[in-house]
Amino acid sequence: MQGASDCAAPAPAVGLRVVLAFAAIYFLWGATFLAIRIAVLEVPPLFASGVRFLIAGALLYVFMRLRGQPGPSAAEWRSSGLIALCMFVATYGALFWAEQYVSSGITAVIEATLPITTATFEVFVFRQQAFRWRVAAAVALGFAGVAALLIRSDPQTLPLLPCLAILAGGVAWSLGAVLTRSMPRPQSVPLAAGAQMMLGGTVLLGLSQLSGELQSLPHVSLRAGLALSYLVIAGSLLGFTAYVWLLARMPATRVASHAYVNPLVAVALGYFLAGEVLTVRMILAAALIVASVLLLLTAPAAYGRRVTS
Repeated sequence: MQGASDCAAPAPAVGLRVVLAFAAIYFLWGATFLAIRIAVLEVPPLFASGVRFLIAGALLYVFMRLRGQPGPSAAEWRSSGLIALCMFVATYGALFWAEQYVSSGITAVIEATLPITTATFEVFVFRQQAFRWRVAAAVALGFAGVAALLIRSDPQTLPLLPCLAILAGGVAWSLGAVLTRSMPRPQSVPLAAGAQMMLGGTVLLGLSQLSGELQSLPHVSLRAGLALSYLVIAGSLLGFTAYVWLLARMPATRVASHAYVNPLVAVALGYFLAGEVLTVRMILAAALIVASVLLLLTAPAAYGRRVTS
């Protein structure tokens, strides 16, 4: 989903609503990784991701249209379609598939590299930002964390292909985040986000049909159904609303702090609630990646702000 504007109003005094909004983007988004893990152990991954984004996107889009926001132009629909392919189909198709084999905590740690890959595109590929040694150091530190996680790891607990799929999906997200800044898009960020999620969810369900997932849909337990409902309501609707509300009132870099809090929340939930394995190697990798994201997001320019998880 689109990055927000770098411009934000000065931070007001911290009140209860601000605290609740930060809690939403820290904890609701952090818990989405465990919810995805629960869902895809029963529900086919392309179908699960398609249902999540089609429902959430349609609800958000219709809500914004009912509030009087104009619909996207033809050019804006085309750019929304391209962004949806990068940021929802490629990213979440890979992520939902990979979480069948990789724990939610590890997935969140790998996903935390999103600001790093986005900065790489901005600085070294598209030259949208000036080169800074601090950014280069953050990128190197982040990928050192990924290397520490993957090199010589046990393939039974940390299979290489799903981990690489998560990384590749993150690269697709970062590419979409960079491209969207030069493409036509609706002025309303929620409307644009709803359109992108709706298009992405439609394509994911189409791919689910083509892959044969819908020919053998299993019985969905209450647990998996609740996980999917959580992803739609808490992850996509409540979390996104809190994010946009905060961006209108707080500095963008402060709101972007969710990028290094979410993996910590996800690792803790996976360990305490789902009994996921937590090793010294994983802790070291998470520390390196979170430190690199912190270094990046506290630089003069903030990179790779993600709207939903």
